[in-house]
Amino acid sequence: MALKKSRNDVGENAKKTSINVLNGVLVDSIDLTHCVRQAHWTLRGPNFIGLHLMLETFYNELFVSTDDIAERIVQLGGTPDGTTQLISEKTRLKPYPRDTTYTLTHVAELADRFAANAKAVRDGIDTTDEAGDADTADLLTEVSRALDKKLWMLEAHIENVEK
Repeated sequence: MALKKSRNDVGENAKKTSINVLNGVLVDSIDLTHCVRQAHWTLRGPNFIGLHLMLETFYNELFVSTDDIAERIVQLGGTPDGTTQLISEKTRLKPYPRDTTYTLTHVAELADRFAANAKAVRDGIDTTDEAGDADTADLLTEVSRALDKKLWMLEAHIENVEK
C-alpha cells in the first residue's frame, strides 16, 4: 500500500496497520448504516414510532462516525473504501434480510450486526494501539462506546421476547 505524503509523524507501519483496520471498520459501518436505514424505512408493528425515530437517530450518528473514520484514513495517507462496490465486496456483516418488516425482528437483526461491528472495532482498538497509533485507537474507542450504547438500546426492546 502506497501512502500519500503527509507531515503526520505516525510511523509508516502504524499508518498502514491503522488504514487497514479503519477501512474494515468503515466498510462495516457504512453497511450497518444501510441496514439501519432499511429497517427505518420498512418496519411495521409494536412501538413503530419510537423505533422509527430511534433508528433515524442511529443512522444519522453512524453517518458522523463513518465520516470521522474515513477522514482518519485520509489523515494517515490512505484512501477510504467507501464506494458501494467496495462495501458490497468487503463487508464482514451478514446480509440484511430485505423482506423483514416486523419491528422486533428488525431489532434482533440490527442487534446482531451492531454486536458484530462493535467486536471488530474493539479488535481494531488493540491492533492500532499495539502498532503505535494511539489516536486511531482513541477514535475507535469512541466508536466502540457509541456502538455499545446503541446495542444496549436495541437489546432492551427484545430482552423479554428472546427468552
